[in-house]
Amino acid sequence: MASQPPGAPSSAKALDQDGKTALQRSNVQLSSLHIRDGSHRPCKLPWVALVRACGRFKLSLLEARRGRLLPSLNPLAVGNDLPPPEKHWMPEKAAFWGDQEPLSKIPFKIMRGHQHIVSSCHFCVDDTKVLSGSYDCTVKLWDAVDGSIVRNFEPGPGAPVLECSVTADSRRIIAASYDKTVRAWDLETGKLLWKLSHETFIVSCKFSPDGKYVVSGLDVDRGICITDAEDTTTVSHIKDHHGMSVTACCFDPDSQKVASVSLDRSIKIWDVTSQATLLTIPKAHTNAISNCCFTFSGHFLCTSSWDKTLKIWNVHTGEFRNRGACVTLMQGHEGSVSSCHFARDTSFLVSGGFDKTVAIWDVGEGYRKLSLKGHNDWVMDVAISKNKKWILSASKDKTMRLWNIEEIDQIPLVIEYKKARGLKLKQCEECDRPFSIYESDIFSETVTKCVFCRIEAKNLSIEASPSSEGEVSRSRECSRGEDG
Repeated sequence: MASQPPGAPSSAKALDQDGKTALQRSNVQLSSLHIRDGSHRPCKLPWVALVRACGRFKLSLLEARRGRLLPSLNPLAVGNDLPPPEKHWMPEKAAFWGDQEPLSKIPFKIMRGHQHIVSSCHFCVDDTKVLSGSYDCTVKLWDAVDGSIVRNFEPGPGAPVLECSVTADSRRIIAASYDKTVRAWDLETGKLLWKLSHETFIVSCKFSPDGKYVVSGLDVDRGICITDAEDTTTVSHIKDHHGMSVTACCFDPDSQKVASVSLDRSIKIWDVTSQATLLTIPKAHTNAISNCCFTFSGHFLCTSSWDKTLKIWNVHTGEFRNRGACVTLMQGHEGSVSSCHFARDTSFLVSGGFDKTVAIWDVGEGYRKLSLKGHNDWVMDVAISKNKKWILSASKDKTMRLWNIEEIDQIPLVIEYKKARGLKLKQCEECDRPFSIYESDIFSETVTKCVFCRIEAKNLSIEASPSSEGEVSRSRECSRGEDG
């Protein structure tokens, strides 16, 4: 290796850090090489050294520029050459877009604090707080404004948390964990209210909307257990409710019915008052059903499945017996769908999947409105704020994300989707919900109600018919006979 000229930096790293210094020192050499007798001779610096110095100078500028630009263009990029991602809370209007498609820029905020998979998430306290449960055996309350952790609920579970739930008034929370227990805390004080132990694993737990009951989905028992939320006495314990393990369960808005789904691909609805199974939908999907949620009217139930689809069922009249699901949502996820959640006014639906994405669905027209990308692993759970401005997602990548969808209809990609499908936006004259309809539809001008209000109107007319009433009654009696 050729020796370095006198005065050159001792390492390439030092030269890279300041390319200008190398050029300046080279010029000094050219001007200061004199013969000792005072005469001046023209002396040339080797071209190799000069080119090398210029190249390193340009390279250092490029690396510096890259180091400044890459974090702003892709905050998910990781590497030794880039600074670690900042952990402070992003401002609400921050221009951080994540790993989105070019025309689907959605502002988001990342919430870090769990050390393992985040399995469950909820909005609470009028969307100002966020509740989460994790496989790191903790249940945390977060401030939704600055992203700080308000509280770890203690004493915590002794095993990974599978699901947590909060009452409608945000006063109490519960969490189910792998230690076969359900614990309840006071949200404001953090005080442990009670601890309920089961003989089998609990895979799901939910408060009833009125806060009076807690339903738990049981693994080995293949059933559900409904308990009093105050004194933990058992209201119902239905073993072998399904043919295989229960995966999820939830109450309807009236707190009178419990829907449960299972690995056996079936859906069941249990009546709390009559202590009987009202409806059974066998083979509702072609693979295991992962989750379920009611609309806020209680007339429709959405189920998500490992078969990559979501289905919406009219469980109010039993119409599914003749027609199946009234809406099937397909081509939204490339893998199993893990979770689903309706907006409060049922104007849209959100789902999370093992393809690391969150999908936003137009329920009325049955198509995926937008796909939110950014999580580095499976999306385990999703939630929607009451004001419909934020979506919350929990992931196996140990983080939660808050997505700002307030201006979703102004996003270029959403506009392009609507144009491509020939859709226009209208407002329902019955419930004031926005809904989409095809411009090419010859009845587009006469359709003034959303799909849910149209179905409700149809059901009312059917129920007014004596023969239809008999058919519905017989179908329900048949269901009870099958389950008995």
